[in-house]
Amino acid sequence: MYSRLTKALGAATFGSALALSAAATPTLAQTPEYGGELRLVVGSDIPSYDAHIESTFGMIHPIRPFYSLLIRVNPDNPSSPTDFVCDLCVGDVPEPTNGGKTYTFKIREGVKFHDGTPLTSADIKATFDKLAFPPEGIASNRKAYFKMVESIEAPDPTTVVFNLSFPSGTFIPSVAMPFNFVYSKKDLDEHGYTWHQTNVNGSGPFKFVEHIQGSHVKGEKNPDYYHEGKPYLDGYMSIIAPKMSVRLQAIRGGQADIEFRGFPPKARDDLVSALGDDITVQESDWNCVLLVTPNHKVKPFDDPRVRRALSLALDRWGGSEYLSKIAIVKTAGGIGFPGHPISSTPEYLENNIAGYGRDLEANRAEARRLLKEAGHENLKFTLHNRGVDQPYKVVGTWAIDQWKQIGLDVEQWVQPSSPFYATLRKQKNFDVSLDFNCQAVVNPIADISKFLPSGGANYSDFEDAELESLYVDLLKAEGKDEQRELFAKYEKRVLDDLASQFITLWWYKINPYRSYVKGWKIAPSHYLNQSLENIWIDAAERKRQLGG
Repeated sequence: MYSRLTKALGAATFGSALALSAAATPTLAQTPEYGGELRLVVGSDIPSYDAHIESTFGMIHPIRPFYSLLIRVNPDNPSSPTDFVCDLCVGDVPEPTNGGKTYTFKIREGVKFHDGTPLTSADIKATFDKLAFPPEGIASNRKAYFKMVESIEAPDPTTVVFNLSFPSGTFIPSVAMPFNFVYSKKDLDEHGYTWHQTNVNGSGPFKFVEHIQGSHVKGEKNPDYYHEGKPYLDGYMSIIAPKMSVRLQAIRGGQADIEFRGFPPKARDDLVSALGDDITVQESDWNCVLLVTPNHKVKPFDDPRVRRALSLALDRWGGSEYLSKIAIVKTAGGIGFPGHPISSTPEYLENNIAGYGRDLEANRAEARRLLKEAGHENLKFTLHNRGVDQPYKVVGTWAIDQWKQIGLDVEQWVQPSSPFYATLRKQKNFDVSLDFNCQAVVNPIADISKFLPSGGANYSDFEDAELESLYVDLLKAEGKDEQRELFAKYEKRVLDDLASQFITLWWYKINPYRSYVKGWKIAPSHYLNQSLENIWIDAAERKRQLGG
């Protein structure tokens, strides 16, 4: 038993807010203290500052505190998939009118960007126009999330109106995504749509101080922040440390306070064993999954038989049992967050999707047959991977061993985060790559746009009209039964018919941190609740632990 442990219940409640304490004793509320600097460690470099094109914790953790959102998951209840609150809007999140096709947001007055420019509805409109209708040549990683948006209006400085072409239950969760940083229209007009990749000008709780490449990002308290009394911290330092051993030692030795992404089970156990009550642990199922992305433009991966064979070779059930002991992965599942009401059950996957059957030898026999039929039974290729130990390199090494079992010869090409993304997005000179679908709000219909050829974040490089049509139908589906039926068809098209990409294992989030860090609550995503405005430092406890 850990001295302090809260565990957000997982798949059965798909990110429920319910939490349990290992000690089963109530925690008395403490009055937050002002002051101090939070030191967080981040296991990745920063590909760019632009949240509209990025999908990595390597950007969110150091950069999110500088920015605001229109709406967000409730920071006091971040485990809930449905509790959304206004950030830059006022009042409650609006209900739709016009038969579910119109959403009208009233915008806060008096908010300023960090350069002093007033924030108005024009900035909200410009931001979501960039996200939903990016100009030619401008990437938008979540463009598919806004397929239902027909137009956006700003009739006056405090009003934004979203007009939808059809009602969709995915609209509000999509607006609440933590990557939807609100940008200044002035910046976009004067500097262009790529300026935010290398520059910061937000309206969030902290102001940008510096970024020393390969070392750290610093932020200082925004005295003009519009949420009264926030933030509590004077500032924060985000320390870039790709090696997990360095991050662990930093927390153990008191050079860092917290890591928001997550550690594997053994690392948690080692910290708790060494530090006892000086460590707090929170755990949660994780809306994040590693997948395999074959490059359809590179032979023989243009052949669905070859792609299907690669999926059939993976022992997901055995891998779950083994890898969950050493890595931040755990659950075997399909394309939707396991346990969500519209996601496929394990029983359905076993009986309907290639690679999920429990008879491993039969799966691998079929894989060998397909490869022989395709003329590639002794296939050699390179697996492109990201230079992050957990879980990329661990899962990549496991996958290579799985493919070896059917006679394949696979080498691993590992790159740091920035060139890894450049290879996926620009050069596209890879055979097969590990990829990920890590989302924030648990919103499976929006989340699976990752597998859509036109989705903006699919690096397989293929087209499929049937998949596009199924997704539009899914966006329009209203009842859970209809959604579940269409979701299953879409999933079968992705994983079975096309094997365009395929799933390895879903992640599991374990966050041990110094117990003088207060106010942070875990979510089923390492992207949520990262503004840092609710976090505070117990100064007396910090002094006791670290001295000085």
